[in-house]
Amino acid sequence: MHTKRFQWAALLCAMLALASCATDAVRQSRKDTAMSIPAGIHHADLLSAGLGLDGLRSMTPPVIANPAAPTAEELRRRALWTNWRGIADLSPGGGFTEIYGSLAAVAGREYHALRTIDGARQPHRVMAQVPDGFDAKARCLVVAVSSGSRGVYGAIALAGAWGLPRGCAVAYTDKGAGSDWIELGSSERHAIDGRLGAAAQPAFDPAGSGAQPRVAFKHAHSQDNPEADWGRHLQQAAQFGLDALNEALPQQAPFTFDNTRIIATGLSNGGASVLRAAGMQGDWLDGAVAIAANTFAAEDGRPAFDYATEAAILMPCALLHPRFDGVALARPGGNKSPSAIARCARLHAQGLLAGASVEAQAEDAYARLRASGWSDGALEAGAISTGFDLWRAIAAAYASAYTRATADAMPCGYAFAALDDKGQPTRASLELRASWWADSSGIPPGYGVSLIDSMADGESEDPALPALQCLRALWTGDDAKAQSLHAGIEATRASVPRAGLPLIVIHGADDGLIPEAFSSGAYVRWAREHGREPTYWRISNAQHFDAFLGLPMLASRYVPLMPYAWRALDAMWAHLESGAPLPASAEVDTTPRKASASGIAPLSLDNVPVP
Repeated sequence: MHTKRFQWAALLCAMLALASCATDAVRQSRKDTAMSIPAGIHHADLLSAGLGLDGLRSMTPPVIANPAAPTAEELRRRALWTNWRGIADLSPGGGFTEIYGSLAAVAGREYHALRTIDGARQPHRVMAQVPDGFDAKARCLVVAVSSGSRGVYGAIALAGAWGLPRGCAVAYTDKGAGSDWIELGSSERHAIDGRLGAAAQPAFDPAGSGAQPRVAFKHAHSQDNPEADWGRHLQQAAQFGLDALNEALPQQAPFTFDNTRIIATGLSNGGASVLRAAGMQGDWLDGAVAIAANTFAAEDGRPAFDYATEAAILMPCALLHPRFDGVALARPGGNKSPSAIARCARLHAQGLLAGASVEAQAEDAYARLRASGWSDGALEAGAISTGFDLWRAIAAAYASAYTRATADAMPCGYAFAALDDKGQPTRASLELRASWWADSSGIPPGYGVSLIDSMADGESEDPALPALQCLRALWTGDDAKAQSLHAGIEATRASVPRAGLPLIVIHGADDGLIPEAFSSGAYVRWAREHGREPTYWRISNAQHFDAFLGLPMLASRYVPLMPYAWRALDAMWAHLESGAPLPASAEVDTTPRKASASGIAPLSLDNVPVP
């Protein structure tokens, strides 16, 4: 039986025979949810659109018959393929379906809509999946938020795969980010089903002149600073999930916050959304599980823009330190990167690094990062983000988001556009534009879109440094642009979680993208100082990207986080369903898989022990 406390306001609403009652905070974020729920579409396979494990493992994406005009079902299948592969390690021996998880088809109805936070220029996508086997006794709704800047299917591998097979409905949101990329100057917009054309209700309608070829994406260019409202996006998704349940199962209605068990979960930026929701007013959320959250709350924590710009400048040089000689991604092709050597030299020439030799300069860069809180494990895993140039892409996009810039007026001379064969900005092809919604991960570069750096020094072996230092100055400076950025970041600060809210937080000790010490670790310490007691699992030998563990060099060094996310959801379910105590906090000692001449050993429970 559901045991959530009824407040006097809820009892009064029941006496007045209202269908449901929400707290003031819920009611405020529901102003536009009175609109009718779009008709759901029944699917035989909500999780993988019939692809199954073999189809998701395929290196070839699902076929689109006419790339210039994909059908809604083709886009859905392709988006599921993209988002499964972007989050989970699906490789044989990686653990999925072997020690955790299942891809057995779950039939049910899927609902899509747009919702808008009060005061926002742009909507966010919401989706709800109601399985045919919905557990009428448990009345469970999992609310999931996409990681990174992914589209609305971004949390399918976490929440969908956990919740749907056990009879829970699952609601999702792209939290005002997502993959609705638009080329400025085009009249085309994405409809609710992902198709590109003359959409009556566009998912993203960006500002900007379109005088030059530029690509806008919602996280960076909505002019809403969506991160400031990630908790409210989650709350609106929860309400949409309840509305979808009322539509799908009228015989079991009404579904309300008071009679339906609500569990929120998310990874990375999705985890940050969960922690933002955990601090909101009202008794509307029953439990929360946040994994590798990009969260900023305590004074001893650091916002991502701060450490990302620091890493973008110093880490290439620091990774030349001898302690990283055995890190494959720090030594591409077995050699020290010429661009990293150039970075050391240029920072030294500017008086920013000491030492006459590359070795001494690398030592100084390494020491500076260690002094600012980076662990050796985070620096080692940071080679992934450095090698893939993630720091620059993230910092450029987030600077635009925090300052509410348009795609044709981004800070520090950055822009995003397709390029022609001479490397010049050009209009993207129709086939490419039509695929972005399904194929992209939310933030370029990639999928035919490049990051343009107008401050690049073409005569240097390190052309990216001037614009990176411009971004860093937005954090360290105090001019009007810097103040605008600081205000945007301050609006994203988390609040203390609600007293009594069951909360489990998980983070990899070696996370090199969202270092644990700056984010979840600082959040948990701060929450405890305020009398809260979240369960905290700090996982050794775990970094940020499970999907990269299909690479042998990483599979033998790191363990996945996803098995712990599932265990945490299992524990939260047991706590809410039967009153089982939440598990204790733990420093979880793991063992990476063994590498041998015959390959990498399969992941076993010995590698990822139960806390």
